[in-house]
Amino acid sequence: MSAKERLLAALHGQAEELPSFGGAIEWLNSPPLTANDLKGKVVVVEFWTYSCINWLRTLPYVRAWDEKYREHGLVTIGVHSPEFSFEHDIDNIRRAAKEMNITYPIAVDSDFAIWRAFENHFWPALYFVDAQERLRHHHFGEGEYAPSERMIQRLLTEAGAIGIGSDLVEVDARGIEAAADWDTLRSPETYVGYERGSSPESPGAPVSDARHTYDAPEHLRLNRWALSGEWTVGPESIVSDSAGARIAYRFHARDLHLVTGPAAPGRSVRFRVRIDGTAPGPDHGIDVDDDGNGVLDEPRLYQLVRQRGHVHERTFEIEFEDPGAQAYVFTFG
Repeated sequence: MSAKERLLAALHGQAEELPSFGGAIEWLNSPPLTANDLKGKVVVVEFWTYSCINWLRTLPYVRAWDEKYREHGLVTIGVHSPEFSFEHDIDNIRRAAKEMNITYPIAVDSDFAIWRAFENHFWPALYFVDAQERLRHHHFGEGEYAPSERMIQRLLTEAGAIGIGSDLVEVDARGIEAAADWDTLRSPETYVGYERGSSPESPGAPVSDARHTYDAPEHLRLNRWALSGEWTVGPESIVSDSAGARIAYRFHARDLHLVTGPAAPGRSVRFRVRIDGTAPGPDHGIDVDDDGNGVLDEPRLYQLVRQRGHVHERTFEIEFEDPGAQAYVFTFG
């Protein structure tokens, strides 16, 4: 029975067993949780991967729900199913969870066994399970926070919890966790590896899996990107092969992020950001200073631009002062 069929069965009062978490290769913040451990509990299952901007903007609510309702019997389980190869590294997951103040149990799902058991297809995805182990509600993607919290309150009340009330959490999300400016967002998620990405606008066809020198055009159209300098374009990512290699992107959004990091563990890569050819000043992201300088020290999502004033079409450029930068995807907000 699929997750959708389980949900429909639950809504019609037909109990269906909660999918197993037995496929987790490791647990963080908790010993392994079994069906017996969760019996009689209201459970929120959250599928995430730590570099995903959509999940990062959901996290403040999930964290706040856990903090508010844990004492009333809510069990929150974060199922980390990785998108990129570096997210298979348990030390990276552990470090990200600590930096993001995640204290609820994490099932490390690097083999996607739990993902398949739920027949899930999305990051983030939330599944709400009642004390009778019935799947009662789900939500995919961002938003719908109030209805989701109302469902938690309802399921806890049904389970006999008292003092739940009807107030909703108040979230002051900042930095990369801040909600997107949807009214001004005109640029889509853009993967740069050749398996899922669009080709760079640099003259000539890109060369796959081999070092190649690229030249960027003088002007870019909206939502187009280009390389300059020496790069290797791979299936999942691109890697800079020389100092001074650059990526340019013509975008329209308040925020610009890049999932990137040093290609070699333990190394660091200096970089410099420019917007329309100049230092970003007050429009810098949290990983960049006013002059546009920053350092890649681990693989993750870096916020490189946050426009403080009027949001309009801009040309972003990042220059890596050292070789060995590895980039995966641009995201916007």
